[in-house]
Amino acid sequence: MRETPSTAGFGAYTVVDVETSGLRAEEHRVLSVAALVLDADGQVVHEFHTLVDPGCDPGPVHIHGLTAEILRGSPRFEHVREPLSALLAGRVMVAHNAHFDYRFLASEFGRTGADLPVGRRLCTLALARRVAPPTPDCKLGTLAAYYGISRSKAHDALDDTRVLAGVLRALIADAARLGITPPLLRCPPKENYQSAWGLPTERTGPKTPCPYTYPGRFETGGALVQGMKVAFTGDTATDRDVLVARAEAAGLEVTSAVSGRTSVLVTNAPNSTSGKARKAVEVGTPIVSENRFLLLLERVEPGERKGDQVARTSSTRRRPSRVPVAPGGPLAGRRVLVLGGTHGGAAAVRSRIAELGGSAAVNMSGRVTDVLALTGGHADRRCVRAAELGIPVHGAELLSAPQPSDASSASRRAVAEPLALIRGQVIDLPIDDFGIDWTIRASWAYSGSGAVDLVAFLVDGDEQVAGDDDFVFYNQPETRGVRLVAEGPDEQSVAIRLDQLPRYCRRIVLAAALDDAEATFGDVGAIEVEAMPGAEAGVVARATMDAATEERTLVLAEVYLRGDVWRLRAVGQGYPTDLAVLARRYGVDVA
Repeated sequence: MRETPSTAGFGAYTVVDVETSGLRAEEHRVLSVAALVLDADGQVVHEFHTLVDPGCDPGPVHIHGLTAEILRGSPRFEHVREPLSALLAGRVMVAHNAHFDYRFLASEFGRTGADLPVGRRLCTLALARRVAPPTPDCKLGTLAAYYGISRSKAHDALDDTRVLAGVLRALIADAARLGITPPLLRCPPKENYQSAWGLPTERTGPKTPCPYTYPGRFETGGALVQGMKVAFTGDTATDRDVLVARAEAAGLEVTSAVSGRTSVLVTNAPNSTSGKARKAVEVGTPIVSENRFLLLLERVEPGERKGDQVARTSSTRRRPSRVPVAPGGPLAGRRVLVLGGTHGGAAAVRSRIAELGGSAAVNMSGRVTDVLALTGGHADRRCVRAAELGIPVHGAELLSAPQPSDASSASRRAVAEPLALIRGQVIDLPIDDFGIDWTIRASWAYSGSGAVDLVAFLVDGDEQVAGDDDFVFYNQPETRGVRLVAEGPDEQSVAIRLDQLPRYCRRIVLAAALDDAEATFGDVGAIEVEAMPGAEAGVVARATMDAATEERTLVLAEVYLRGDVWRLRAVGQGYPTDLAVLARRYGVDVA
């Protein structure tokens, strides 16, 4: 499932950038694409750039400057596909926020009946986060300025790729100096695991959810009510797609599995041994025939509306700035990498670092100011690299008698460390200062254990999802206001638009799960959670979460509404059960 990042040079890299008519790859189109082929030294040996006629409105011209008149007469994407394929096939695609470019190119290739020939990609945004140069954020322009790379025209595909090629060379050099391997990600990043956990089937964009609250089970002799959950199994005389469309048009929610919350199962074989039929009998879900269901559809009773999607922050009381400020303490402003020791011992040390005002790191980066080596830690290659770089290496005495850091450590703190949260701590999200777009990122050290999967539940006041669409995971990576993004083998993030969340959503629960039945979070080690106002922004708050030895699912954090204020809580609560059990806890229908 996972691929260890390669240590290869530049010979397999192709740097890519696209300009688009909007932000949704399923709806919007590519207007311009550039691709630069790099040699083994990272130098550009071939440039490709073309405008593309999208056959639609070009969208935000004020951003990309590409009007319909400029694009008229340009080739359609089907005429661009072959030369672009030749530059991508068998190579690593490199882009800044590569998830965006990859999705758009994959969609365009798909519209022409072809697959995007990219097996691995490298996101320079993810690489920059891993390297952590002393910059206030990881935007391309900021990184270019820091590394002394000139930029002529932002949001121009060709110029952006030229700039990115220079930034890539600098980031790769810094990564090599720090002993960091570029985080290559396999494409697609994960196999479909629906069959393993009975989770919903794959889709690439948010579907329209049922607008009605769940009213409960169907009662024999009664009527269907809008919001009821309906499942189908076996052959039907009416085409299944037609049945689904009619059910959804009537205000019912069609589910792919049967659970204790399923209102009714429709089947023409009541004695069927299918998994859905057996589950219906087990949990007492009413079963009706197709003909009976069609008759019931003619008189569906009105349900209670969940409430339409609204701008959740439009009525939020304006308040003075509440940007989190890091507390004082003997380790204030210091980023400490803990190496070695037992899991429990290392977890206790990381917790103590936060209590002393410091920030515990889980990976080497340019912002690490100190290393704390527990038993066996001195043998870790990162400890050796720290010594070579002049980073102080301490024992447990750092926690009892912290000493001022030296000048080299101070230079690594050119940008202030974000607020370090401890388990259970809550902060108000500083929306007035940074806006309504927030990204919660999780990262961990590669250990060879089972892959870590980030998930999110949008829950109501009863701590339940209103429907399966409010569960975000790999096979269902997007719903209203929330999108899951993977940009490295050891990091994933959830992007949140607070103004696009459904009105009934009171809390977003962010959790991690392991897909290997034999692995635990004790094997994985600490998980770092960071909150930032946008994917490329600087980090506002950070927490390091440690589970004990047996946990297979871990609730990392919650973004929730308290009165009129959105807040972030560091949770760190682990469970020994798998993702399916956690999903059921929040009301997701799981087979």
